[in-house]
Amino acid sequence: MSGRQLLAVSSWKRPELAVFVSGVASMGLEILAGRMIAPQFGSSIYTWGSIIGVFLAALSYGYHRGGQQAATEATVNRMARVFLLTAAYIAGLIFLGELMLQSTAALPLPSRFASLPAIILLFGPPTYLLGYISPYAAELATKDDLGEVSGRVYALGTVGSIVGAFATTYVLIPWLSINQIALVFGLVSVVTAVVLLSPGIDRDRVISSGFITLLLIGAAGSGLAGVSVQGNIVYETQTPYQQLEVTDRGDTRTLLLDGQRHSAMDLNDPQRHVFDYTRYFHLPLLLNDDIDRVLFIGGGGFTGPKRFVNDYNVTVDVAEIDPEVIDTAEQYFSVEESEHLNIYNVGGRQFLQETNRTYDLIVLDAYQKDKVPFELTTREFMGLANDHLSANGILFANLISAPTGPASSFYRAEYKTIAQEFPQMYSFPTAQGGVVQNIEVVATKNALRVTETELLARNTQQDIGIDLQAEIQNYRQPPDTTDVPILYDDRAPVDSLMDPMAGQRYVIQETNRSLSTNESMPRSLGFDVKGYS
Repeated sequence: MSGRQLLAVSSWKRPELAVFVSGVASMGLEILAGRMIAPQFGSSIYTWGSIIGVFLAALSYGYHRGGQQAATEATVNRMARVFLLTAAYIAGLIFLGELMLQSTAALPLPSRFASLPAIILLFGPPTYLLGYISPYAAELATKDDLGEVSGRVYALGTVGSIVGAFATTYVLIPWLSINQIALVFGLVSVVTAVVLLSPGIDRDRVISSGFITLLLIGAAGSGLAGVSVQGNIVYETQTPYQQLEVTDRGDTRTLLLDGQRHSAMDLNDPQRHVFDYTRYFHLPLLLNDDIDRVLFIGGGGFTGPKRFVNDYNVTVDVAEIDPEVIDTAEQYFSVEESEHLNIYNVGGRQFLQETNRTYDLIVLDAYQKDKVPFELTTREFMGLANDHLSANGILFANLISAPTGPASSFYRAEYKTIAQEFPQMYSFPTAQGGVVQNIEVVATKNALRVTETELLARNTQQDIGIDLQAEIQNYRQPPDTTDVPILYDDRAPVDSLMDPMAGQRYVIQETNRSLSTNESMPRSLGFDVKGYS
């Protein structure tokens, strides 16, 4: 059988079509699993390892059971039944998926294994069912050569998996929501069942197919109410990188990425700092009074870039890897490119590798509490950033970690790594105690250390448009880094360093709405970190 004949769909028999569709559905569901699991458990290497392992185990068990039954029970009718059962389970997944996630998140498991029960419950059964298709199809094939039959079944299943992977990644995720993507796979399963039973489909199967189709559509429709625990949903989509949601609660608009609050804007005062950690972005102006060009790596809601353009006579470049984040910021967060604000749809490291510009300040704001691009954490990256800073340039890194205790490993390892390239560093936790929080790390090329007292004096003497007295008083001495590694491109165990943060309270500071922008005081909002962080 030639490759051309393999790809000639019109020549396929019904069992071969079933194998192809099972490959499409199983791989598509595997990629979808990452999107459904990430908001609750993060998208760490442990989460993805668990997803891959569960899918392989479920498929293997399905192959085994299907192979045992194939000789006596393999029929086209039974394959159609498998697809209808798969579609029915997907309908339940759409309708009850969030409840399943929340119920499994409370199980007392080590953080790196926390996502396993959810993955098994949500995706184990449909993947197991799809595993029956290949051995059934091999048994139903009319060819005498067992090797040829097996080869064709394996090839069609693999081609289906390739189609499912690329279609989900490049077509479905950029254009549809999670529920809509699940609906697509459910409907594909129903249609495949109908095709397998045609032209002699009986009345009972017609009723079953129609009922499951209505169940799928009803389940998908029930998830479009437009309300989130974070507020009223203004906009939501699946981007190539993450789940994105914009919500309004009162006069505050919030950008959520993979279910986590990332940026916020006061609808009545778009320039106000809603999250207190963004006020710290102004601290470098007390360390270098000659800042003309600034690079932000990570855009989000563009709070920092907007304020710098509004408050200072500077040119701001922003490198944001997710195109949908840029579009959302422009449409919902009052962001507009100008001669002083340039936005580039590119990763931060790639941008620095390709540009010949020099900056006075680089703000690294691309980390989330459970998703850290390791390529932005290593010594090689810090050296690249140093090379693109002016003689008195400053690197500002917004880390999410704890300042002390076991959950501080990531902060201390990153501090140690940055210190390999910069002679002087400063730390500013944004909340009290050793809780998981935003920790602002400032690294300078100027080797002369500035004390807390000197910073407070500069805050009084220099008019930078914002009073940072409260922020400066969070000045922290260098941490102990003897027990943490330096991060390198070929070894950056970011996931294991962040593992101790799982299950700990993540404290986000908000500013007081009743006070003016320049005099707002922080208040603490606590959120529980579920699963791996």
